[in-house]
Amino acid sequence: MLDADFFRRWMTATAAAVDREADHLTALDSPIGDADHGSNLQRGFRAVATTLEKESPDTPGAVLTLAGRQLISTVGGASGPLYGTLLRRTGKALGEAAEVGEDQLADALRAGVDAVMALGGAAPGDKTMIDALVPAVDALGDGFAAAASAATEGALATTPLQARKGRASYLGERSIGHQDPGATSSALLIAGLVEAGANGG
Repeated sequence: MLDADFFRRWMTATAAAVDREADHLTALDSPIGDADHGSNLQRGFRAVATTLEKESPDTPGAVLTLAGRQLISTVGGASGPLYGTLLRRTGKALGEAAEVGEDQLADALRAGVDAVMALGGAAPGDKTMIDALVPAVDALGDGFAAAASAATEGALATTPLQARKGRASYLGERSIGHQDPGATSSALLIAGLVEAGANGG
């Protein structure tokens, strides 16, 4: 079973990964976006990590809801609302249980991804974070490692796509040949699950 500590470790692991990969995310964003994806997310997840050090939400849902709120208030552009919605909706779906199973997390995360699709209007194949998140959720039943692998493959698979949503869609065919930064950062989020699981106990 996964408790609040697991979810805190997940958010902390994601913050560390975003910190590490911020320059790479910004480099990916440079040709097809505003060249600020890495720095924006870095600021947001640092705020999440700092807040979780000060506050101790006692349920998985509360941890994610708090993290989502922080991202919405500190991340500029579209990333804040999208990531914030993902985590808040997932947290809401987990409810007030003190512990949740991996199946419950998979269902809740699917609800979060659905909320992101509704907010951004994106579907798989549109060259957005959805291209990493949907395969990850589909693979979550086979474990965190399978989900992380699916998310990474989904992010890599955005390279030959033409963007149909988001800032990159303004470039039309010029968006082809660039890996989507949102899908790449989403893969870091899913990879954080593996680290959180490995660091437990």
